[in-house]
Amino acid sequence: MRIAMIGSGYVGLVSGACFADFGHHVVCVDKDDAKIAALLRGSIPIYEPGLEELVARNAEQQRLSFTTDLPKAVSDADVVFIAVGTPSRRGDGHADLSYVFAAAREIAQALSGYTVVVTKSTVPVGTGDEVERIIKETRPDAEFAVVSNPEFLREGAAIRDFKHPDRIVIGTGDERAGAVMAEVYRPLYLNAPPLMITERRTAELIKYAANAFLATKITFINEIADLAEKVGANVQDVARGIGLDNRIGSKFLHAGPGYGGSCFPKDTLALIKTGQDYEAPLRIVETVAAVNDNRKRAMARKVSAALGGNIRGKTIAVLGLTFKPNTDDMREAPSIPLITALQDMGASVRAYDPAGMEQAKAVLSNVDYAQDAYACVENADALVIVTEWEQFRALDFRRLKEIMARPVVVDLRNIYDARELARQGFVYSGIGKTDPNSLRY
Repeated sequence: MRIAMIGSGYVGLVSGACFADFGHHVVCVDKDDAKIAALLRGSIPIYEPGLEELVARNAEQQRLSFTTDLPKAVSDADVVFIAVGTPSRRGDGHADLSYVFAAAREIAQALSGYTVVVTKSTVPVGTGDEVERIIKETRPDAEFAVVSNPEFLREGAAIRDFKHPDRIVIGTGDERAGAVMAEVYRPLYLNAPPLMITERRTAELIKYAANAFLATKITFINEIADLAEKVGANVQDVARGIGLDNRIGSKFLHAGPGYGGSCFPKDTLALIKTGQDYEAPLRIVETVAAVNDNRKRAMARKVSAALGGNIRGKTIAVLGLTFKPNTDDMREAPSIPLITALQDMGASVRAYDPAGMEQAKAVLSNVDYAQDAYACVENADALVIVTEWEQFRALDFRRLKEIMARPVVVDLRNIYDARELARQGFVYSGIGKTDPNSLRY
């Protein structure tokens, strides 16, 4: 099939490349001339494992192309996906749909023949109705259907998630449009993912409800971690103990410094605003968002406590800046409020991240960026692990002991064993666990 992908950001580029790999002919469209020029050169603007090779292969085989010419791409397409950004609107937290609606107007003007217009962007309930209204108003003669098809991609594992999805949600009441979408995803038939066809508004709500539930699991185990520290329990064992219950499951039960990224923070906020607008307040989700925001900055107090309660004049080494491994995404990363809080307490911060340092420079100031993990911790008073990159999972602690000013490790991802580091002479502070054998200053 011929597909036009409007928006060549994270969702649009990954989705477009994967659709092309299925055998469809895909044109990715973007208004950013520099981005399109870079993509035409084979330069990928985001860090996602395997994406560069996927794009190069399909571009070479002429199934994937890039352009700023939206009218041409849309007029040639059987299916047009809207994959533009929907950031939180400044001031009230609602999803900013201006890019979605602008795309709908431009698409309407270029439609030629029956076309399925698909909202791939994460949008509040009722957005598809407004997209349909805009297209009808702009082009009363157009033959089209508007479908909701939310994405469920994890940054760092997006290609696998797209090709091996847990489910495919199609929101439409139009039988013809449903058949077209089934054909779009037909190459996944052998993988047998559940294809769920439901009403458009239901599909839109499924996306927000899924993200809010996962954010709730994360926040729940983080609060249990705080209690575990107080009572002398181990949150990792607690998480395993409850996760073995099939009704609960083990995923998203890893205690840490709070969730971040491009989805959970803005989507929980948008869902809260939707609930308020419809006079159906979501008290649990409201609490989740508030607890998560407070938690990120509170991590600085954990670092201070590991150094005796005063970090003024101290050098803190931070390993990991992005909100999760295998991405360069700094949006709502826990490292941002942590580092600013450490600086407010009078500490100097040195940081290293395998992929996110250039992006971090745009949101963090007065940080000394190191070339590698060991250069980062040299002469530091404490090492803080914020993002669980694989490169940080097997550090040479004998070497660290020799080059650090003080042997203090604050492990906000619980990737190390407290007793092992204590045996090596380190003061260790994890999340949700206490160790009576740990050394204390």
